Amino acid sequence: MMYENDENTCAILCIVMEEKMKIAVFVGSLREDSLNKKLARSLEELSPDNVEFEYVNINVPLLNQDIKELPEEVREMRSVVEDADAVLFVTPEYNRGVPGVLKNAIDWCSHPGNTFREKPAGIVGATISPYGTAVAQSTLRHTVGYLGMHLMGQPELYFNLADSKFEENSKVKPEYKEKLQNYIDKFVSHVGKFS
Repeated sequence: MMYENDENTCAILCIVMEEKMKIAVFVGSLREDSLNKKLARSLEELSPDNVEFEYVNINVPLLNQDIKELPEEVREMRSVVEDADAVLFVTPEYNRGVPGVLKNAIDWCSHPGNTFREKPAGIVGATISPYGTAVAQSTLRHTVGYLGMHLMGQPELYFNLADSKFEENSKVKPEYKEKLQNYIDKFVSHVGKFS
């Protein structure tokens, strides 16, 4: 993998040293054939060998402060975040907002005790809409900022009209790989700056 400028020095060092970089991935859809799951898998396939995606199970009970003991699946979810070097949010956009299931998972991971604090983060999203997931991502940026995460500002990735961008085997079509490769390269570099 070739890099042309010093901004990617951290990523180069991480790859050369073959240190594992663990990314906790929150896919904001529970649907089995989710476009956002396909997007996440495509980014994973384009990642350097030392980068490991760990998919967070966000199918957890609704946050309720009357629950005195954290449910097992919530403890597991929080543990994945705590052990990760970074977090990648892959969100659909429902009614110009973040899906409730994703927001619920974020709330559980930040209460009690914020497991996200100081973690590098990225936000991407796929949709069948021509407008991408711009509103959902913008909303999520506010939450991520409040949680004290180190969000990568650029590049942004709005994978619009996504139902036409994947092959039948769920892999991204070749003409869109460069865009995804650019994003994941920059994200790995961003995470490397905080390692």
